[in-house]
Amino acid sequence: MTDGTTQHRIRLTVAEARALGEAAMRGAGYDGEDARILTDHVLDAALCGYEYSGLPKLLNVVDAPDFRLPRRPITVLRETGATAMIDGGNNTGMIAAHRAAAVSIERADANGLAIVCLANTWMTGRSAYYCEMIARAGMVVIHTVAVPPAVAPFGGTQAALGTNPIAFGFPTETDPLVIDMGTSAIMATDLQFRERLGVPIPKGVALGPDGLPTTDASAARRGALLPFGGLEGGYKGFGLALAMDALGALTAGIRPADALGGYVFIAFKPDLFLPLEDYRREVTRRIAVIKATPCQAGVTEIRIPGERSYRTRARLTREGVEIDRKIYDALLRLSEGNLDHGG
Repeated sequence: MTDGTTQHRIRLTVAEARALGEAAMRGAGYDGEDARILTDHVLDAALCGYEYSGLPKLLNVVDAPDFRLPRRPITVLRETGATAMIDGGNNTGMIAAHRAAAVSIERADANGLAIVCLANTWMTGRSAYYCEMIARAGMVVIHTVAVPPAVAPFGGTQAALGTNPIAFGFPTETDPLVIDMGTSAIMATDLQFRERLGVPIPKGVALGPDGLPTTDASAARRGALLPFGGLEGGYKGFGLALAMDALGALTAGIRPADALGGYVFIAFKPDLFLPLEDYRREVTRRIAVIKATPCQAGVTEIRIPGERSYRTRARLTREGVEIDRKIYDALLRLSEGNLDHGG
């Protein structure tokens, strides 16, 4: 471990970051395998350049009210050959959704197509993580998320919809094409990260409890986020969030009536239509054509969604990751079994 660029930052090698994260999760009560799954998810986010979804997210796990509620085994409640309805058993979403993604791969491999729904879980992390996992198995995937309200509908002042991201994954001849987008103007994890560090949020992404725009992260958490597009163009984000909510309603039969949210994986093998290698080649060719488009003035490159993440991951795997010292100290306290970690 070495100090980062300032006394408030710490640089960790990948091995050090992994060891810290796994120790913190074991200190919080997770067994070795679950600690590994959680840490791998957040470390990958950090390596892809998303600090707020990186190691700080482990603190969000133990801060969540659901963390202190009883957990049950993750169970398939209803199934056909190609479909499964999974009860997450109040397990952390990064564990339950990892299992749902694995089930999606297994069933799509056996049947050509899989539709897997998941409920009774929380905090699934980056949808891109699961889409890359499934696309690397040679499948096309659409992953939708509906979570409890945090976002006001377009024109509204109170939360009625979740941040509700949608993500896609497509196999190519190199790294998968992964597109992951939230339907809110700022993601809840980023908001929580800024609140933890005491820094403001951008203008035009949230309302305070009084229904007026705010840049205070704490006020925004008591108020409502805006759909992406903000005060002017938020009808687009609102429409997509509502679509994700409608898909999440597929899980209504296995969750409590007053609980909102549900997760859907739709995965299929391209060779239902053409050989996988032909599909990989076609998507790769289309990406090459798009990247060859002439650039506008001041633009040096057409960048494909996910491309920056892959480049950042390769660089930070060599260089290590930086985290705020407050986050490091809180994780260290967790690794010692102290759930009152502060920070």
